[in-house]
Amino acid sequence: MGDPPRVHDSAVTPFHTAPQHGPRPLPLFLEMLRTQTAQSPERLRVALAGLAAYQAADRGPRRRLGGVKHRRGRVRLRAYGGSGTPVMVVPSLINPPFILDLARQQSMLRWLAAKGHRVFLVDWGTPDASVRDMDVADHVSRLLLPLIARLPEPPLLMGYCLGGTMAAAAACLTPVAGLAMVAAPWRFGGFDVAARARIADLWKTAQPACAAMGLVPMEVLQAGFWQLDPKRTIAKYEAFAVMEPGSPEARSFVALEDWANAGAPLTYAAGAQIFEGMFADDVTGTNRWTITGRPIDLDELTCPTVDFVSLHDRIVPAASAAGFADRRELAAGHVGMIVGRGARTQLWEPLDHWISQTLKAR
Repeated sequence: MGDPPRVHDSAVTPFHTAPQHGPRPLPLFLEMLRTQTAQSPERLRVALAGLAAYQAADRGPRRRLGGVKHRRGRVRLRAYGGSGTPVMVVPSLINPPFILDLARQQSMLRWLAAKGHRVFLVDWGTPDASVRDMDVADHVSRLLLPLIARLPEPPLLMGYCLGGTMAAAAACLTPVAGLAMVAAPWRFGGFDVAARARIADLWKTAQPACAAMGLVPMEVLQAGFWQLDPKRTIAKYEAFAVMEPGSPEARSFVALEDWANAGAPLTYAAGAQIFEGMFADDVTGTNRWTITGRPIDLDELTCPTVDFVSLHDRIVPAASAAGFADRRELAAGHVGMIVGRGARTQLWEPLDHWISQTLKAR
């Protein structure tokens, strides 16, 4: 059977002495850990050591995002330099935007700006219960479109995950120079039937409390993500336990886990529209989504479009993509395509080329 993995000394710091960085929600993670390692006390020991090491890891100076160029309520448009036609990057509402600017060597935004593009990032900020009735459509009409209007010319939009869904809607409502969707769901009927059933059950359980709060806490969404692949969720902490502390690999793990365990809540109406309107009823994929009374139909787009679709995406399956004629298929995961080892060759460089060619052809 071989020797057990060597756990670094720093990885066995007593859990109770470590700062609580995550995972969130921790009780659910610990229950999942217990279930996944029920037949192996050694695996449990190693995974707990990995968890303690993650809790205690030195995170260094806080990462700063680009400076604020414009504001619209709680939302900020952050600038990353460059020149020419604006390239506005729209992240998901569900996780923090800094996955696109994770670290010095893992920043798609700074890399694109270094290529000469004039890059902006939408930072959705943190809602409170006073805006509980603002659904996803309202985020497009009341926040995203006014920011687009503040730019000196129509931007090229690039949207990641749910941000791609929202960017596509914006492109249907206002002139833009182009639209790139990256790992973005549109045809929610393309999600696995079992996955949609689990998501429906999750919302059925969480909905009453969310309605009372006026918000959908990040922990509700995280629980859904973990259910997609609980084995992998635990295995990555086992792997972290034996990484060299402070190594590039270990620092990358900590940065990614901090991102995955961060995130503002959704407004209640946005959560309800995602769970009920999108996952349950597929209003986007069946052309029944309307914003300010206008139907959102991607077939009516006149701007250049491209869809970067991952064939290894556990979060947004390839079958849920918009179906643009220009479809680029990647062999990477949902997050790996943005910050993984192969991200530059698989996504950054093709995206840079498409942006350049699109803007040059105008």
